Amino acid sequence: MKFFVDTADVDAIRELNDLGFCDGVTTNPSLIKKSGRDILEVTKEICDLVDGPVSAEVVALDADTMIAEGRKLAQIADNVVIKLPLTLDGLKACKVLASEGHKINVTLCFSANQALLAAKAGATFISPFIGRLDDINIDGLDLIEDIRTIYDNYGYDTEILAASIRTVNHISECAKIGADVITAPANVIKAMANHVLTDKGLDAFVADIKAAGIKIL
Repeated sequence: MKFFVDTADVDAIRELNDLGFCDGVTTNPSLIKKSGRDILEVTKEICDLVDGPVSAEVVALDADTMIAEGRKLAQIADNVVIKLPLTLDGLKACKVLASEGHKINVTLCFSANQALLAAKAGATFISPFIGRLDDINIDGLDLIEDIRTIYDNYGYDTEILAASIRTVNHISECAKIGADVITAPANVIKAMANHVLTDKGLDAFVADIKAAGIKIL
């Protein structure tokens, strides 16, 4: 399973990239705006930093303007993925831009029907939002499982990019279900290394080493 980092924080991306935990990046205009920097400038910097796909989102709502914005974003770097909303206009733009050879991430997916339409429109990635479904008492992981079944039934190449990841358990469950990619904040990905028993065992190990006076260097 591939790990994408959901952030516009270049330092956080660099840290995970150096660790080998960054296969790509997802970002959006709101995340970049928080940095106080230009959207195109930050996107270019991220694309130069990582080898994998970098999702850059359009801000328009009508298909024609989405297509124009998508073409402009695609000029930033070869690894840009154009991020479009799952609306009829977004799917229309997806069909056009995908036919031109651009990679597309269709976002804001909340149903299997939506995911099926995105695949038929030529989406490279579909982004179901797990956490936001959980917020309204619908199990977001069930959606990942449904999409996996449908895509496998018909051999769609669209990759399932599980988004709105809130916990490390979301990540492990997505891996078991068969999501192709997860995108999560840097702190959630780093938290995967944590376990209370690891900490407890390390504390005991350090105490034993000190008591025995063992040194390697």
